[in-house]
Amino acid sequence: MDFDFDRVIDRRGGDSQKWNKYAGRDVLPLWVADMDFAAPPAVVAALEQRVAHRVFGYAKPWASLEDAALDYLRRRYGWQVAPEWLVWLPGLVTGLNAACRTVDGDVLTATPVYPPFLSAPRLAGRQLAAVPLALAGGAWGWDFARLEAAVTPETRLLLLCHPHNPVGRAWRADELAALAEFCRRHDLIVCSDDIHCDLILDAQPHIPLALLDADMARRTITLMAPSKTYNIPGLACSLAIVPDAALRRRFTGAMRGIVPDANVLGLVAAEAAFRDCDDWRDALLGVLRRNRDRVEAAVAAMPGLSMTHVEATYLAWIDARGLGVADPARFFEDAGAGLSDGADFGAPGWVRLNFGCPCATLDAALRRMAAACAG
Repeated sequence: MDFDFDRVIDRRGGDSQKWNKYAGRDVLPLWVADMDFAAPPAVVAALEQRVAHRVFGYAKPWASLEDAALDYLRRRYGWQVAPEWLVWLPGLVTGLNAACRTVDGDVLTATPVYPPFLSAPRLAGRQLAAVPLALAGGAWGWDFARLEAAVTPETRLLLLCHPHNPVGRAWRADELAALAEFCRRHDLIVCSDDIHCDLILDAQPHIPLALLDADMARRTITLMAPSKTYNIPGLACSLAIVPDAALRRRFTGAMRGIVPDANVLGLVAAEAAFRDCDDWRDALLGVLRRNRDRVEAAVAAMPGLSMTHVEATYLAWIDARGLGVADPARFFEDAGAGLSDGADFGAPGWVRLNFGCPCATLDAALRRMAAACAG
């Protein structure tokens, strides 16, 4: 089926945070992780059927939804998940914040990283140690020497971004094994943000950390959602997978009274995405690989810019320090390309580019960036 990912859908003047940020200005938004593609037809059809019912009372997850999620985890990852392990949430950021309130103690993470990783510990009154990833040989990786130096007897929680946003790494089995050994040695709980797990662009599998062995399953909260892969973030639905019963009770206890139920339409969309959209996702990955390659080639030709290869996600992490400008995000915004500011991820001088958009939009933004870099 032809899903027409290159059709430009006009999102200006409506409810889009992404496009309204630059309302009234000629700026192409490639910042927030929200793709400009129509949602899968099967998701739209499921929503239309549910809306036709016309009653939108309080909802709880139902059997066919849970079956679809469990089957999806089996098919994608060979993960045999028990129904009681699932905790449905109104968003993955909610899960990060709940995890920081679940575990008593300090928090450890690696930067640059998705901004809620930096804010959630502080909002929970936890001390955060942010350790830079190592960039060596054109690839990002863990700096275990610095992790060891940062961990203290009070450190209890590791926030893991897997795949990593914004650097685009899909962590390999050997890297996960080394991280697991570190967590065991320091008796850490792990909250693993796997929201981009179905957006692996290179030929390697995604391995949930909890699948490594029974001990890692016991100490891991895995956060997943259909929102990024199937472009339905506004429907506010995600899930936590928490195999350990005691940890799960603490997690749901931290949510009690402050976290609402997942959106009923989000739950409907999640069921359709998990069950009926494999062909759409396969086609999407082909488009994202094409767009990724276009960005990597274009950035390589722009003076002052460089980037590493994007293994996963639809996000390019670009080193703009060579431009010699104080604020690269503003520099490109003034040129008509709206990118995310690396300072928000803990890395001033960098920018993040969202290439989940039609080719015409992407190429126009890259041309504007190239012209700005050329002076």
